[in-house]
Amino acid sequence: MSKPVGPYTPIVEAGPWLICSGQVGIVDGALVEGGLEPELRQALANMAGLLESQGASLADVAKTTVFLTDMDDYSEMNRIYVEVFGDHRPARSAVAVAALPIGARIEVEAWAYRPGSEA
Repeated sequence: MSKPVGPYTPIVEAGPWLICSGQVGIVDGALVEGGLEPELRQALANMAGLLESQGASLADVAKTTVFLTDMDDYSEMNRIYVEVFGDHRPARSAVAVAALPIGARIEVEAWAYRPGSEA
């Protein structure tokens, strides 16, 4: 798991919910190269790692928010997002932003639900 790029907790347990802070395509403290696709794939891999550390997976994700620095990347983001999530379709918002930490083009946050889990 990558170290956070700011003063926050990457994943928080709140009763049966896991709340994942926004993930960017960072590995070993540096943004992956190559643009949107490798950044998004790495951001989702980082998220999957956080969820797995708490006994969950991307299949438990109920809601995501995707932050894009360029809405022209929306179609490509959708293509990659569907490949990674498969048939699972969490509720989602996609928002255009002026900039993201460390020059990222995309950031994804998520809420995952684990029925029967205790805080």
